[in-house]
Amino acid sequence: MKPHYPYLEKIDSPDDLKKLQVSELQAVCDEIRAFLIDALSKNPGHFGASLGVVELTVAIHYVFDTPYDKLVWDVGHQAYAHKILTGRRDRFETNRKLGGLCGFPKMDESPYDSFGVGHSSTSISAALGMAVVSGIKQDHRQVVAVIGDGSLTGGMAFEALNNGGHIPSNLLVILNDNDMAIDKNTGAIRDYLLSITTSRAYNRMKEEVWWITARWLSVRKIFQKIRQATKTYFLKQSNLFESFGFRYFGPIDGHDIEQLVSVLRKLKKIDGPKLLHVSTIKGRGYKPAEIDQTRFHAPGKFDAQTGQGLKPVVAAPGPRYQDVFGQTLLELAKQNPAIMGVTPAMPSGCSMNIMMKEMPNRCFDVGIAEQHAVTFSAGLAVAGMIPFCNIYSSFMQRAYDSIIHDVALQKLQVVFCLDRGGLVGEDGATHHGVFDLAYMRSVPNMIVAAPMDEVELRNMMYTAQKENHGPFSIRYPRGNGVNPDWKEAFESMEIGKSRYLRKGEKVAVISIGDAGLQTAAAVQQLADLGKNCTHIDARFLKPLDEDMLHEVCAHHDHIVTIENGTVIGGLGSATAEFMSQNNYSCKLKVLGVPDQFVEHGTIKELQQICGIDQESIEKTLESIWM
Repeated sequence: MKPHYPYLEKIDSPDDLKKLQVSELQAVCDEIRAFLIDALSKNPGHFGASLGVVELTVAIHYVFDTPYDKLVWDVGHQAYAHKILTGRRDRFETNRKLGGLCGFPKMDESPYDSFGVGHSSTSISAALGMAVVSGIKQDHRQVVAVIGDGSLTGGMAFEALNNGGHIPSNLLVILNDNDMAIDKNTGAIRDYLLSITTSRAYNRMKEEVWWITARWLSVRKIFQKIRQATKTYFLKQSNLFESFGFRYFGPIDGHDIEQLVSVLRKLKKIDGPKLLHVSTIKGRGYKPAEIDQTRFHAPGKFDAQTGQGLKPVVAAPGPRYQDVFGQTLLELAKQNPAIMGVTPAMPSGCSMNIMMKEMPNRCFDVGIAEQHAVTFSAGLAVAGMIPFCNIYSSFMQRAYDSIIHDVALQKLQVVFCLDRGGLVGEDGATHHGVFDLAYMRSVPNMIVAAPMDEVELRNMMYTAQKENHGPFSIRYPRGNGVNPDWKEAFESMEIGKSRYLRKGEKVAVISIGDAGLQTAAAVQQLADLGKNCTHIDARFLKPLDEDMLHEVCAHHDHIVTIENGTVIGGLGSATAEFMSQNNYSCKLKVLGVPDQFVEHGTIKELQQICGIDQESIEKTLESIWM
C-alpha cells in the first residue's frame, strides 16, 4: 500500500508549511524522512545528505519568505527535502530520470531554486551577489547560503567569505557541519570546526549575552571588547569567521527544529553578514545511513527495512573502471617508489582508498580543492615524484588554470586520471565529463589518451609512469568494463599510436575511448551483412596518429569519428583539421555529444539521444553505405 503522510500531503508550498504551529514541525520532518527513505530506496539518488538537513530545510522555509527571499544550496546533494516542500512532492518519483526532476537545484525547474548548482563551494559567492543587488535596490530581500563543511574546504568559499565580510550586505551563511563530504573530511578546516563545536562554553556565553544586550547597544559594544579578551581562553584561538568580518553564531543542534526556528527568526533581524554554525548528522533518522555514511551518500537501490543493497539482476561482465584504476595504481606504486596518489575528497569515489589503506604516506586527500590538487601534484613532481592526480572529468574543469600554468607550461610529469569521462547518467549536465578531450587537447605539452577497455587503462597508466613524457591525461568512463580477465601483464604503449581492430573498405570508423565498444559491435553487425568497415581505436587524441590518418584518407571514401565527448574540439575536430591541412577530400562524419548541455537520464538513454549508442552508430554507417 502507498504510504500515507498526513502533514506532507497538505504541503504544496512553503506557504502551506507556515500555516502549522512550530510544535507540529517535527512531525513534518519525520514524514519527509519516511518519504525520502521510501522513494530513494526504489529510485536511487543522493541519500544521506538530504536526510541530514531535513530540520534545517523545514526551518528555513518556515522562517523565510521563499522564493522572494533567496535560498542557495551548495552542491545540492542535500536539496531533496527542499524540492518536496516547494511543489515537487508528487513528481519526486521522476527524480534523476529522463525528462523528470533534476537531482540538483535548477533554476528553470522551479522559482524556489535560486541558483543552479552541482559543483561545490559556489553558494556563498552566488548568494553574496544576490545580497549586494538586494542592498542596492533596498528591497529588504533576505539571502541565505547553505554550505557543508566539506564544501568549505574549497578555496572559492574562502574567497567569498573574504569578500563578503567587508560588504554591508544582508547575507546569512549557514554552515551545515556534519564532518563528511562523500568520505570523512580531512585537514585543518575539519580540526578547526571540531575545536569550535567542542568549545561550547564560550559559544553559549557569547550567544546568551548577545541576545540579552540586544536593546542596549552601548552595553553590547563593551561586551564585544571583553569578548576579545576571553575568546583565547575558551577557544585557544580566534574565530576564523569573525576575522573575515562575519558575525558568528553557534554551533547549534541542527536537528532541534524549535531551536532552529527561534535562532533563524532572530537572525532575520540582524543586518550585515552573519554565519550560523549548525551541527548535523549525515543520514540522520536512518540507522544504516548513520553508521555507514560513505556508502549511503548515494547507495543505489536498497531494502528500506534492512538497508541492504539490491544487486542488479544481470551482473556486469567486468570490474568498475575506478577499481581497475585503484588496483593498478597500488600495483604500480609497489614497483615504483616515486608514485604518489592525490585526490580532492573522493578516495572511495575513485578507488584511491585501495592504495591509501596500504600506503597512507603516499596518498593524499586534499579536500574539495581541485585547483590545489593539481598544483600540489606539480610540487610533488618538481621534487622528483610521479603523482597520479585523480579527479572526475567534470570537476577537473575547475582546475584548468593550474593544469596550464603549473603543470603543462613547466612540462612536469603529472599523470591526470580523469574518472567519469563522457556521459555519466542521472547526475546530469553538471557532472557529464564530456569536455575533457577537447580542453586537454588544446594544452601544449599534454598527452591525451583514452582507453577502450580495462586492459588499455592499465597499460596507459604503466606507460605514463615508465618514462617522463611530461603531463599525461588518461580519461575513462563511469561504471563497469567488459573484460573479466583484465589483470594482464603490463605492456608499454607507443605514444601517439593507434591500433587497427578491423580492416575493410570504403568507410573507415575511428573511435576513441569507451565509445569504441559500441562502435566495434556496430561494425561487426554491418560485417555480418557484407559491409566491411575499417575500425581503428585511436587511443591517443594528442599526439594524433598522423601516419594512420594519411593511410585512412588515402584508401577510404568516408571517415566517421566517434567519441563519448563534445563534437567541438575533440577527435572529430582533430581529424577535420588534419584533412584540411593535407588537402584530403574524403567525406567526414563526426559523432559525439552535440554542442549543448545534455540533461539527466540513464547512460543508455543519453547515448541514444546523442547518437553514439550501438544502434544509432549502425544506422549512421548503413546510411553511408547506401
